[in-house]
Amino acid sequence: MLTIKSAEFIKSGTDETHYPDPLKTEYLLLGRSNVGKSSLINALLNRKNLARTSREPGKTVTLNFFLVNEAFYIVDAPGYGYARRSRTIIESFQKMITRYIQKRSSLKRIFLLVDMKVGATVDDVEMFKYLQRFGFEVVVILTKIDKCNQSEKAKNLLKIKQDLENAEILMIQTSSETKRGIDKILELFEEDLNE
Repeated sequence: MLTIKSAEFIKSGTDETHYPDPLKTEYLLLGRSNVGKSSLINALLNRKNLARTSREPGKTVTLNFFLVNEAFYIVDAPGYGYARRSRTIIESFQKMITRYIQKRSSLKRIFLLVDMKVGATVDDVEMFKYLQRFGFEVVVILTKIDKCNQSEKAKNLLKIKQDLENAEILMIQTSSETKRGIDKILELFEEDLNE
């Protein structure tokens, strides 16, 4: 399994003129506001506050690049589906994500985070269908599984699979609190880097 030796925030940006040179493998993390993206990044990278959680959901509007082991980037996208965002901000977010996915030669894989307790929201289902158009493998990360009991887990997992209408999809159940599932994501990184 991949050992995290170093992790640092490099830069934020809204278009390719702001991004680091596309010389290393990149992983895009997408999810609705409050899905636990920052907590997952911190758990993955074994850091407490590298990715900062905002008290105000929907505040982040840039892509944030974290360099890991000097070998690859984790790219944190703003949370989507936040009701108080203006139409203009929503449109600029969509354009930024589309441009990044279409033009970024170093993008390897997309992770879509879905809250296991809440289930796949309308926004999650829309985002999943939208991402599939680009031909990337989309891995669904189910967050906050520690908040569900056994029967909720089984029921919610089935419902999320049905809502996303995809039996073949790779789903990883995670908890940033207990670190469950973190090793599976690190194994994916390692597989890709060893290709």
